[in-house]
Amino acid sequence: MAAPRTTRYWLRLGTAVASLVLAALAGLAVAASSHASDATHTMADRDSPALTAAVSLGSALVNQETGVRGYGLSGTVDFLQPYQQGITDEQSAVAALRSAAAGGGEGQQRLEAVLALAQSWQTFYAQPIAAAAPAQARALSNERLDRAKTQFDALRTAMSAQQDQLQRTEEAARRDLADAEQLRDGVFIAVAGAIVIMILLVFEGLRRGVTRPLTQLSADARQVAAGDLTHPISPSGPADLRALAADVEAMRRRLAGELAAVEQSRRMLDEQATELERSNAELEQFAYVASHDLQEPLRKVASFCQLLQRRYAEQLDERANQYIEFAVDGANRMQTLIQDLLAFSRVGRTFDADGVVDLEAVFDRVLDTLSITIEETGAQVTHDRLPTVTGDQTQLGMLLQNLLSNAVKFRDPERPPRIAVTVTRAEADASAGAGAGAYWEIAVTDNGIGIPAEYAERVFAIFQRLHSRDAYPGNGIGLAVSRKIVELHGGRILIDPDQKTGTRIVITFPVREAEPGEPGEPDESAETP
Repeated sequence: MAAPRTTRYWLRLGTAVASLVLAALAGLAVAASSHASDATHTMADRDSPALTAAVSLGSALVNQETGVRGYGLSGTVDFLQPYQQGITDEQSAVAALRSAAAGGGEGQQRLEAVLALAQSWQTFYAQPIAAAAPAQARALSNERLDRAKTQFDALRTAMSAQQDQLQRTEEAARRDLADAEQLRDGVFIAVAGAIVIMILLVFEGLRRGVTRPLTQLSADARQVAAGDLTHPISPSGPADLRALAADVEAMRRRLAGELAAVEQSRRMLDEQATELERSNAELEQFAYVASHDLQEPLRKVASFCQLLQRRYAEQLDERANQYIEFAVDGANRMQTLIQDLLAFSRVGRTFDADGVVDLEAVFDRVLDTLSITIEETGAQVTHDRLPTVTGDQTQLGMLLQNLLSNAVKFRDPERPPRIAVTVTRAEADASAGAGAGAYWEIAVTDNGIGIPAEYAERVFAIFQRLHSRDAYPGNGIGLAVSRKIVELHGGRILIDPDQKTGTRIVITFPVREAEPGEPGEPDESAETP
């Protein structure tokens, strides 16, 4: 079975084919450019300079003939100057022609023929006359003029043939250069056309193989994201894009299944909420009955027991009086338990979650409420400046009062109570349990009898006591109410297990947005003797 054709496969294949085509076109372009360069070099560095040198050679020989013939006819030495210059120009032109080697073998043969005729003419006519005295030069010129003329005419004919041959060679080089340039331009146009075609092919390939499948996948995904989880994802394109579409389709099916489960759970929650409302209504009715109907018989029991004790005091012995006291105390305790249970159930029932509470002001009112108890026990309370938080002012006041009254109640008989309330601000982490962001940590530390570490969690349960009622009065509901209040405010309350002397209770509250500032140092002015 063939491997699936992925986008990477098609990209590699397209890149390989494009690279081969471009390499071939680049080779043709290099060859055409090289040929054009060679043709340009041949014409510019060989054929054109050779033709120019051949013309210069002809001019130099004509100058020699004109100068030496003028000297031979007139005997004037000045005519020898063009002759001498012609000899110099002849040597330069011959050197240039030999260096260029234009015309190939035929060109060299014609050059040698011209030089041979020139040598013959110079030996027979030009050199002897130029070397003779003026009077002898005239006589020698008249004697050899006709033959010299015949020789020079033959030389002219040879030079014309040489120049014609070089002219033809140069024209051939020009035609070759034009053909090379035309070929080069054609190759470059073909390269440009191939590049344009490949760009169009790449664009079309990407459109069909990538863009169109991705567009379809995006449209399907947007429709699903808009809430239509029943819309299927249609796979198309290369194998990897089809695999991606299959993954998205699997995710859609999973989300559809989860949504169905969520809908079913929501319906169940709605049913449970309805049932909970009904149960709460029944609890409200129970609270009403507990607060009125249950307490009234207890009051009657206590009242009639006391009335019985007063009326028949002379007929009752000590044990009967003790039994009546036990009955009255039990009825009173039952009333207290019912009242505490009602107080616990009412926490959070009228909860103001959006109130702005200045804990500093609430703390001052709590101190004022407990001032008599603090004065009688000789307690000393110090505290940092408390922050402003969001919550219910009444319940937060109840929280602070419970904590401070417990710190005073469970004091060590050997020393006066010392209570310190400290405030710090920290950033929450995974183990803080105080939610995300910053939080206030408020610690209430006393020097009382302390709480053993093994009971650090038990003391927060309702009606849980660690001591007898004779030693410390109460029903064991204060810390249970405190925990419920703290949790309703999004915080946490716990007992520090590392505290060795007394008890340290730590409370955390989320920092309120737009908090006015950090708490200050401990306010010594808040110390209460």
